[in-house]
Amino acid sequence: MTLLYLVAGEASGDMLGARLIAALRRRRPDLRFAGVGGDRMAEQGFRSLFPMRELALMGFLEVLPNLRRLAGRLNETGADIAARQPALVVTIDSPGFTLRVAARAKAQGFRVVHYVAPQVWAWRPGRARKIARQADRILALLPFEAPFFERAGIPVSFVGHSILESGADQGNAARFRARHGLTSGERVVLVMPGSRRSEVGRLLPAFGEALRRAEAQLPGLRPVLPLAGPVEDSVRAMAASWHPAPILVRDVAEKYDAFAAARESHGAGLIKSGTSSLEVALAGVPMVVGYKVNPISAAIARRLIQVRFVSIVNLLADAAVIPEYLQERCTPEALSAELVRLLTDHEASARQRAGFAAVMQRLRPDGLLPSEAAAAAVLSMLDADEEGSQRNVA
Repeated sequence: MTLLYLVAGEASGDMLGARLIAALRRRRPDLRFAGVGGDRMAEQGFRSLFPMRELALMGFLEVLPNLRRLAGRLNETGADIAARQPALVVTIDSPGFTLRVAARAKAQGFRVVHYVAPQVWAWRPGRARKIARQADRILALLPFEAPFFERAGIPVSFVGHSILESGADQGNAARFRARHGLTSGERVVLVMPGSRRSEVGRLLPAFGEALRRAEAQLPGLRPVLPLAGPVEDSVRAMAASWHPAPILVRDVAEKYDAFAAARESHGAGLIKSGTSSLEVALAGVPMVVGYKVNPISAAIARRLIQVRFVSIVNLLADAAVIPEYLQERCTPEALSAELVRLLTDHEASARQRAGFAAVMQRLRPDGLLPSEAAAAAVLSMLDADEEGSQRNVA
């Protein structure tokens, strides 16, 4: 049986990996899988070499204290690839770790596909040439990424964004309101500060105070906090004193019901920049985006970033569809004022929703779901390699 080696480094990559495994199995039931992944990949029968959560770090300073442990896991992964001799290595997102794995695999003579184009177009465009030495093909989620990497000599397949398969736009508002006893006058406000401890620690206090200020002007707001894995206890503790008390949601289906309730109650969201903003956009919920990192990390990033926006929605639209409040601008006062504006200015909310619809159209690959398009691209490489091996044997 043919072995594929998959390496994911955080929750978003774990979900991509799980969907990719399922799509590959539908086309090639003979495939086997090994590597590094999380809970979603485990649901597909995948056994991880070590716990993926050890890799979920963010920011320059957050990584530094863990360099020795990460180096050990990198060595362990490289040795496992060499021992298992997979037909293909697929590294998924988290380029700080996975592209190092890719480089070692390439040096050992393995073919490598990297799933999710590294955002070097935003801050280090010259690094694209280095990536050309680390991967044989990139599977890109965003349509504007392919030309950028192809100019550096890397073949790229645009496979579309996996958010389109999430079901974020399929929630049931009535079910959510009934389950939590919401009155007809209560409006849902989504609060999503991220899935990393460093993000939650910096963003949730500002989001909570912004919500308190907004509720003082607009009584009847009800916050909903989706809980995410390793930060669940931290979020519960930090939100315990909030007024109004938040609804805490763990289940993905219930989270999407909350999205629908926010949309239908003319609510809004306080959302961390990243994939979560795409989820909320797909659901059609107007939002304010905020983000903070360590001040030293921010100073370094400012010297490197070469794009106008950090939100993927705004990057795809090439316009400020969503207001972004970053670093020192990410204050309770600013966030609250923008949230109140979205909750009271229906034209502003409608403009966001129109912008969301246009962006989602750009994220759709032709004729296939993103996971199916990714599986097709992986199998085309695998088939080409297998045909080449057969010719060499003949």
